[in-house]
Amino acid sequence: MSFSGESTELRKRPVNGDGGVVVEEEKGVQMKKNVGLISGTSVIVGTIIGSGIFISPKGVLSETGSVGLSLVVWAAGGVLSLLGSLSYAELGTLITKSGGEYPYIWEGLGRILAYLFAWTKVIVLTPSSAAIITLTFAEYVVSFFDFCGYPQVPPKIIAATAMITLAIINCWDTKLAAQIQVLFTAAKLIALIIIIVGGLVWLGQGDNLCNVSTLQKGFEGTTSSPSGVALAFYDALWAYDGWNNLNYITEELRNPYVNLPRANVIGVLLVTVVYVLANISYLVVLGTDGLLNSSAVATWGEEVLGKAGIIMPIFVLFSTFGAANGSLFAGVRTLYAAAREDQFPEILSYVNVKRYTPVPCIIFTDYNRTVNVDTWGYRKFNRFFSFAAWLFYALAIVSLIVLRFTRKDDHRPIKVFILLPIIFLLCSIYLVIAPIIQDPRIEFLYAFLFIVGGLLLYFPLVHFKLHKGCFDPVTTVLQLILEVAPSPYVPDVD
Repeated sequence: MSFSGESTELRKRPVNGDGGVVVEEEKGVQMKKNVGLISGTSVIVGTIIGSGIFISPKGVLSETGSVGLSLVVWAAGGVLSLLGSLSYAELGTLITKSGGEYPYIWEGLGRILAYLFAWTKVIVLTPSSAAIITLTFAEYVVSFFDFCGYPQVPPKIIAATAMITLAIINCWDTKLAAQIQVLFTAAKLIALIIIIVGGLVWLGQGDNLCNVSTLQKGFEGTTSSPSGVALAFYDALWAYDGWNNLNYITEELRNPYVNLPRANVIGVLLVTVVYVLANISYLVVLGTDGLLNSSAVATWGEEVLGKAGIIMPIFVLFSTFGAANGSLFAGVRTLYAAAREDQFPEILSYVNVKRYTPVPCIIFTDYNRTVNVDTWGYRKFNRFFSFAAWLFYALAIVSLIVLRFTRKDDHRPIKVFILLPIIFLLCSIYLVIAPIIQDPRIEFLYAFLFIVGGLLLYFPLVHFKLHKGCFDPVTTVLQLILEVAPSPYVPDVD
């Protein structure tokens, strides 16, 4: 029996678009492997580079108190993400299921903790982060049409329209969604290269050499608060979020044993270099006071490019739209994987028989993130997100260590030196605990209560299955309307 109720006849006889049945009944309908090394790297880079690099520099500098420590935090954030991506490469090539942390925690620590991760990821983390990214996109769109005397289109309407557009694209074709990701990743890299080169040119102009003094301040004014450092990492790591997104779509990745670790490492290293250089450019052009009191990318564009600075907000539009696409593309796979294990309604694991896309879980996620547009501000959500995300990252690494013992004889195409995941685990624990001990805030309590609150649904609906098939009619009707069929896991044979 499944969470949604078992629609036995339809499960055995998947419906196609003509009312017939799919021939390969045992295999079901599988999503196609449309993601290669380039598009996989674009998923990593494109989802990491979103609104964070244009928003977070101010927060990192404010929390650290000094130029030197802020740059160390940005570089360390990249190193930490690299350690995580290497560890996840081992997990992803050992367990080639989609869903990111979900199958790893399930295999290593059990179904309850896996469910709590899926519950938090599906209901809050994926939809809310996407909502904030698309709201940033909408605010930049509105800034181009601020004409006196004309009615203003509310940013929330623009954000919702962007979400619906991305949902349609991802429902239509995963290959198209991957191609869009490559295109917008290229655009955002161009924007950051302009920032980096512009900063170097700015320094090369004689009148601006005094701005080197900003970098010469070094660690002057550095905070002594462990909580402040942890919160600075929260801001920086929000900008790095997405380093693990390729692990969510492992089943759609061509030759995952090769392309997963390569794309993870290439993507994270590229972003780390770009981020550190971009922050140096912000600092030498704007100075510490200018960065703390301005919108970094807009003010930077005005200072360096003059009237041509209008192109920077346009590139931010590309960056945020591409990040929202990558977030949806990868994020829905946790829901898909959890539904396939009967921990969410079974219909959410079904795949369209014509498009080979997970239409039900895309629709559910898009609706959920549209609702979340009204819920979160950037700073509060950043702390909620970081606390919950790093808690589950830590659990995934614990799973890796456990699996070294429980599945020690299994083939591992990638096996990282054990010290690397241990360092990542210790850093994750610090990021979870330090802000709570030093400066407890209500966001951390909300995060904990929400995560544990998932058990109120788990025991009656998942463990004891008290629904007793009451979802059967809904499953049947939606399967016919959406033209979807079951999609069981098929081990990779590449």
